Parts: sequence; C-alpha cells; structure tokens
Amino acid sequence: MKVLNKDELQIAEEVLLKHLPKSYKVYGFLYGINRNKPSTLEVVVDKWPDFKVIICRPDPKNKRALEFMKKVTVYSTDEEVLRKVLREEKAVDWSTYFLVGGFDIFYAPILKEVSAERDINNRGYTLVHLLYLPDISCLLMPEVDSELHSRISSLNLSHADLVNKTWKFGGNEQGHRNIENLISNFPSSCITDVQGQPVSWMLVYDYCALGILYTLPEHRGKGYAKVLVSIMAKKLHAEGYPVYCFIEEDNTVSHTLFKNMGFIEDASYRAAWFEFKF
Repeated sequence: MKVLNKDELQIAEEVLLKHLPKSYKVYGFLYGINRNKPSTLEVVVDKWPDFKVIICRPDPKNKRALEFMKKVTVYSTDEEVLRKVLREEKAVDWSTYFLVGGFDIFYAPILKEVSAERDINNRGYTLVHLLYLPDISCLLMPEVDSELHSRISSLNLSHADLVNKTWKFGGNEQGHRNIENLISNFPSSCITDVQGQPVSWMLVYDYCALGILYTLPEHRGKGYAKVLVSIMAKKLHAEGYPVYCFIEEDNTVSHTLFKNMGFIEDASYRAAWFEFKF
C-alpha cells in the first residue's frame, strides 16, 4: 500500500472524477482534503499511479482521529485486487471497531469473506440510494417569498446541540464534535423562526455530500426542505463542490423529494454502510 502525498491526492481526485457516480464518496473526501478542509484521514492506494483500490482511513499519526468514529471508505475498480489488498496488506486495522461507509454493495461478499477469515463480526448498518445532480439546470427551484427569504441563514456553533439531538446518528458527545466540525468547516443552511432559532436545516458532510436534512415536527408541511435543498445545491455548485447525497433505502419521503427536484441515480448501483468488530 502507498500513502498518498499532497500532490498525489490532487491527481487521484482527477482520476476519481472520471468514475462518478460510484466513486462519489471517496472523491468527496479528497475534494475536501485538497481544499484544506480539516481531516483526520490518510488516503492509500494499492499502487501508484495506476491504482485499482483507493481507501480513506483514520490517520494513525493524527491525534484528533480518536475523537471521531472510526470510519473507512473504499472505492475499487477490480474485485480481485480489492480482495488481495484486504487480505494480504494492512489496508485497514481489523483489531478495533470500525465502520465501512458508502461502498458499492457489490463488494459486500468480499468484505464479509475477509472479515470471516479473521473471525471478525460484521453487520449491515444501512443500505442507501446515491442521488446526484447532473447539472444545475436540472434543479427544480421552488418559489421563496421575501418573508421566508429573510429567515434563511447559515448554522453556527450555538446550533450544534439542537442539530445533534435531532440527528439520527448523533445524540452523544462524538456526534456533537462531528456536528461542530461540519458547521465550522463546510456549508450549511437553515430557516429560522421569528426569534431567530433554526426550525429546519441542512448540512454538508466531510465527504461533501448533502445531509442531516431535518425540520422540527411543528414546522413541517411548509416546503422548507425543498427550499433548503435548492439553496444548498446552488451554493455547492457555485463553489465547485460535487452535488450529491445518500438516502437510506427506507426513507421514501426524502428519496421522492430529491428525485422530484432533479436529482438522478444509477438504478444498478447501491451503496452500503457495514460495521466490523471482534
């Protein structure tokens, strides 16, 4: 395995751009790293420059890596090379709990096979649709009146507790640190009430995907989600970010929302999150 340096990360980003949409999550991580977003990851490949497997994993030299959930992200163009890398090289640290996120479900049998050989338990965490905006001209733009427009702003750190408490995968200190990191370093948008408190919001993950879209129950049914999706998609596109998201397979409301707003998906592709532990 080879750990990529700063210049090589730039080249790898350009390579992954040619493999969208399946490479979106690793591409998103590299996009952020290459624009100096804080990261606790290192990026490794099976060989350079003609790599077939690229892995984002916690950087053992980064002390802050312990503050966040241990996550690994993989993109591969070759099944056998991926199996070889996971089996024969120290591509990932199998000795502790970790989550493999946003990988092609096609490779699930390999991950299960290799983990079984090491007597490591694995569990499917979630299965998701990958949706992306092929062009900003495809985006459906809802009308926003002046009163609502005056209540649109960005999140700040004082909102981290509220977002964390309502986030499906948050609710703890680790989640709070994650939300603070996202608010501090990535785009966000919210709609506030007359007192200036957020009632609906959307963030961008550290792999540059839209996410954590939420509206307080008493404020639903007003079209806030459509407004936030359109605002964030326009903002990301204008700043050069990829415009994509992962939607859990059972979240039909969000899936329909994004599809109706112009996002598309490769019907043959599904991404998944798996967790591994002894």
